Amino acid sequence: MLKQQLKLINANLPLLDKEKLCTLTIENGLWTSITKQKGYVKEGQANDLENMDEATVLNLEGKILLPGLVDAHMHLDKAFSLQKVGNSSGTLEEAVENYSYAVKDFSKQEIKSRIIRAALMAVSFGTTAIRTHLDFHIRWGKEVAFRTIEAAIEAKNELKTIVDIQLFPLTPFFHFTEEEINILEEAMQMGLTGFGGAPHLSQTPEKDIDIIFRLAEKYDCPIDFHTDESDDPNVRTVNHIAKRTIDYGMKGRVTVDHLCSLAAMSIEDAEKMINKMIEAGLKAVTLPGANLYLQGRHDSFPVRRGVTRVKELLSKGVPIATASDNIHDPFHPFGRGDLLQIGLITAYATHMGSPTDIRTILKMITEIPANILGLNGYGISVGNKANFVIFDAITPEELFTLLPERRWIYRNGGWLIVPGKQKSWNNPKIERLWSHSKSYMTLTL
Repeated sequence: MLKQQLKLINANLPLLDKEKLCTLTIENGLWTSITKQKGYVKEGQANDLENMDEATVLNLEGKILLPGLVDAHMHLDKAFSLQKVGNSSGTLEEAVENYSYAVKDFSKQEIKSRIIRAALMAVSFGTTAIRTHLDFHIRWGKEVAFRTIEAAIEAKNELKTIVDIQLFPLTPFFHFTEEEINILEEAMQMGLTGFGGAPHLSQTPEKDIDIIFRLAEKYDCPIDFHTDESDDPNVRTVNHIAKRTIDYGMKGRVTVDHLCSLAAMSIEDAEKMINKMIEAGLKAVTLPGANLYLQGRHDSFPVRRGVTRVKELLSKGVPIATASDNIHDPFHPFGRGDLLQIGLITAYATHMGSPTDIRTILKMITEIPANILGLNGYGISVGNKANFVIFDAITPEELFTLLPERRWIYRNGGWLIVPGKQKSWNNPKIERLWSHSKSYMTLTL
């Protein structure tokens, strides 16, 4: 049931103030006031979260409240494809090869069902905005390439009241013909958000990067590259990306993801690359789950683990988010689209466990990726949209210790998830989409 007015008391807002509880009010889906409390507030008319159905005042009892989580890098179209596309070696190379051959046999409905299931699963853990990369296998012809694009656009439209989804095609890296460029432009005109690619996999990376920048300039859209996902310290396409970002005046509109080779470089070389990133105003995303799984497969000892230099990038002021990447597919057989879990993996992989570090990781799944996606009206601030998630924990340290399953998710003036009910989804439309996507995928196994 939609609540036009809602008051939240005893809310714990670690991104705003780690010491004081707050009282917040919502009207018509917007934050209208945020007030720090002098202590714990007792209000006779307040309901707790276990008895919230008709409540206009809710007592959060010190539970953590964050703005809706933002996943800056997913592959929704590939999710849950593992049973059809394996990877016996566990390498990135085999994953790319196997999926690129399997994709021609997937129907549009199958891809759409995977996208919806993975997106809704992420929403169930508190995610309210996603940037997904879409395979664009033009090598099998326009019809195959457009299956994924059409499936993603249809899924985005069906989910638009539930989660914001940005769409970035993974452009070809085997070759880049004029015909392929024309088809890519046609796809962009269908409603994609920006251009992506993986130039480090190309035999002509600089040429491919230049093509993407020309297209981005033509369509006035952002760029998001898979960048240097390699254990080889000599793989440095980020250098050319930084140069072209400056040449095209695109500071703040280009994102580089993975950056695994940065971790394999000497400190001196890494600092040079990071300084070039800063000069170009590049934004970054680390994908610790997938890269811990994929990288170092050809090493004996020591084994490189691939996670980029997160602490160095943060200390230099590079905006870097952490994100889910792949879910249950040949690139990464695990994951569930839970950014809290990804935050914990980030903490382990980067030795970030101090109170300051933990709060930084919270920003890496909220404010920083919101900035990367260019979300308007995001965050807990008067006048912004009241899209948020409440966790059953009272400190950030407890949050990452317990990974609480109970999460109350509010968006667009109403509750999406209410734990403890017979049906957690508090919306029959979402329940139907969830059930249908799971049922369809079971039938296609």
